[in-house]
Amino acid sequence: MSCSEAYAPQLRARGYRMTPQRHAILHTLCHSGKHLTPIEVYARARKQLTSLTEPTVYRTLEFLAENGLIHSAQIGNGRFVYEVTRHAHHHLVCRHCGKELEVDHQIVEKMYQKLESFSGYKITDRHINFFGICSNCQ
Repeated sequence: MSCSEAYAPQLRARGYRMTPQRHAILHTLCHSGKHLTPIEVYARARKQLTSLTEPTVYRTLEFLAENGLIHSAQIGNGRFVYEVTRHAHHHLVCRHCGKELEVDHQIVEKMYQKLESFSGYKITDRHINFFGICSNCQ
């Protein structure tokens, strides 16, 4: 079973099916090992599904994020990147070279609790990108 097929039961439980487009995009994200922009997803997934169009990629990424199968993260200038949802985590991203370091959610869990307590908000998205300069670029 491919990684994207593992998401089919989640889609069916919500009344949706695993379309070839969803399959190609989830497969691409599963095997990327990093966040991808919609353009990167399109370029990679199109190798698998040549009939895939760029607008379909944007709509499908939005659909998958709304249904909790992938995470979206804003990386500045209104640009979004996407990755599959595996476990709660965050990233440190180098502003010079783009290197990413995964940060386990447990490290910032207390910060989330304090923010909820202070603000009265219930935080629904658990994904943050922290930006800085990695040790190699400093």
